[in-house]
Amino acid sequence: MSPRITFSTAARVLRQLLADRRTIVLLLVVPPLLIVLLRYVLDGDPDGFDRIAAPMVGLFPFITMFLVTSIAMLRERTTGTLERLLTMPLAKLDLLAGYGIAFALVAAVQAVITSAVAFGLLDVEIAGSVPWVVLLAIGNAVLGMSLGLLASAFARTEFQAVQFLPAFVLPQLLLAGLFAPREAMAPVLEAASYALPLPYAYDAIVRVAGGEGMSGDLALDIAVIVVGSVLALLLGAATLRRRTP
Repeated sequence: MSPRITFSTAARVLRQLLADRRTIVLLLVVPPLLIVLLRYVLDGDPDGFDRIAAPMVGLFPFITMFLVTSIAMLRERTTGTLERLLTMPLAKLDLLAGYGIAFALVAAVQAVITSAVAFGLLDVEIAGSVPWVVLLAIGNAVLGMSLGLLASAFARTEFQAVQFLPAFVLPQLLLAGLFAPREAMAPVLEAASYALPLPYAYDAIVRVAGGEGMSGDLALDIAVIVVGSVLALLLGAATLRRRTP
């Protein structure tokens, strides 16, 4: 890998994102709007909103980053951009690391805006540290980005890339413990939840929002987020094809 090439790739990706207004709206405007919508859906249950708003601050960015990055990388192949890039002295890890840096910066902005709306405008109250929730939201968005880059390697069209959202992300949402504790699920589903990354990302924000300090369980959740992001990038580099047949 070359740091110069990696950061040049990140700069190119950022320029492309800033030029695409619809993508910017999806990444930076939709998650906070969803939080606002959730607030008024639960208008008669403010305690319920406070309970689930903090996890949603991390889950909404995860979903949008997964969707956008999987499609963005797929476009690199289908338009022939990736094929041209890989004829240059550009390693696959340079490309994916550049994408990772660019989208990580966007993820940070996304998480800050979403958190500002939730904890500032909507006065969400939590027992834990708001800055820690923001950091975990950024980590969750980066995890979604890494998994989206990996998923793009297995799609041939943008429609197929979008299909990974209900096929891969939504089952994880159901198993994360958002609707029912994992311990109350059928044994096979509980076991499956421990093999997936999103439940750990959800648990981390729930623990921090609830005021739990650093513990073995929280450390495990954070480790899964970090290792999962790195592993997804490495697997993405290993499976990355020059173009889609």
